[in-house]
Amino acid sequence: MALMLYSTEGCHLCEQAYELYQSLGCQTPLDTQDIAFDDKLFERYGVTIPVIAVLTSEGQVRAELGWPFDSTQLQAWLIEHGID
Repeated sequence: MALMLYSTEGCHLCEQAYELYQSLGCQTPLDTQDIAFDDKLFERYGVTIPVIAVLTSEGQVRAELGWPFDSTQLQAWLIEHGID
């Protein structure tokens, strides 16, 4: 299982989402994927980033949390999906 932050360069909300995750002190790394260079990702997330997703070992999206969210909502979502 992996965590992905769908983002793009210069997205201040994406930076805030990343900082919120970091502030929780979770051990699971949060990878980032710039949607600007992938047409499918841009079509899916272009107007909804930042989005944090739990990915399966095959790279499929298992669950998503879209902005807006605060640290309490993010922490509850992570716990719900077994992320530490």
